[in-house]
Amino acid sequence: MDLFEKCRKPSLAKQLRQEGIYPYFHALESRQDAEVIMEGKRRIMLGSNNYLGLTTNPEIVEAGIHAFEQYGSGCSGSRFLNGTLEMHLELEQELARFLRKEAVTTFSTGFQSNLGIISAIVGMHDYVICDRENHASIYDGCKLSYGKMLRYRHADMEDLERQLQKVPDNYGCLIVTDGVFSMGGDIAKLPQICALAKKYGARVMVDDAHGLGTIGEGGRGTASYFGLEDQVDIYMGTFSKSLASLGGYMAASEEVADYVKHTSRPFIFSASIPPACCAVALASLRHLEKHPELVQHLADLADYFRTGLKQRGVKIIEATTPIVPIYTYDAYNTLEKAKKAYDRGVYANPVLPPACAEGECLLRTSCMASLTRPLLDEAADILAKVMTEDA
Repeated sequence: MDLFEKCRKPSLAKQLRQEGIYPYFHALESRQDAEVIMEGKRRIMLGSNNYLGLTTNPEIVEAGIHAFEQYGSGCSGSRFLNGTLEMHLELEQELARFLRKEAVTTFSTGFQSNLGIISAIVGMHDYVICDRENHASIYDGCKLSYGKMLRYRHADMEDLERQLQKVPDNYGCLIVTDGVFSMGGDIAKLPQICALAKKYGARVMVDDAHGLGTIGEGGRGTASYFGLEDQVDIYMGTFSKSLASLGGYMAASEEVADYVKHTSRPFIFSASIPPACCAVALASLRHLEKHPELVQHLADLADYFRTGLKQRGVKIIEATTPIVPIYTYDAYNTLEKAKKAYDRGVYANPVLPPACAEGECLLRTSCMASLTRPLLDEAADILAKVMTEDA
């Protein structure tokens, strides 16, 4: 059998293209901003994770340009060898200070961060326990480890305890959860998770990709939001969302960070974050520290948008984060609604299985601090019309 035979078979992607509702790879022709030009038309951007709106901030853009001019286009090697810039160390030190952890280790992408952390920490005689709605990179990190993975029903603390009871006393155990869940926008039950971890002798890791810059004191994330910074052993996060760049990080104790740096294959065998990306992440972090009010401004805009959708009769998932998911249930209905919204000037992300359960599909919208109330009103009007048509 030809290895490529699978590529020729009918697929959902091919079917959706034929039906004119294929939702992916729409090309931007402008900056990632509150309003964009996408495929020749103005769209209100409600599908970006650019939560603080910093991708177009002039000072931050200038920081990237200056780094490009000073250091060139790339490092051409891993952090382990020739690819460490003084600026990488500076970013790690300042981020560790901001997150109130002893040390930070940076990775080339957020996805790679979860691969690199989990596969290094969880060994052959260890268990890793995951919320079922954790990000795909967490699942892949578990697969790369030699440990045994268990899962608990989303946000179900009784089920988490049942899984913890399966771990032998002489095995290590890591509980991994998203801080802010990327599809539903809900926040992990971190107080209960930390209490169970203490009861059963487990460690706790929080993926704060969507928490950094959006919740907690000054945007410090989920552990800060609950006042549990001393009880979460490992934070993971990304630079591609609130910090307007590319890359990821682990924040932990000095000994854990040092161990991961010397054992994590995704860290050791990948080129380091390019200079411009590093400089932008650092400049964005400094901007966030100088402007903690951005976090509350973002929360206020998200509350305004949620209220506006509900007043217009749109059914949403209630949350307190910038993520505002709209129920669409059926996959084809979701794709059709996304297409109509897109055609009328609003970009939102359709969420289909396996990113959600069957029958629980969503239009995932997300707010940015650079949006305005008039833009959100315009978007809410469009979405309300789209959602009520053929209802």
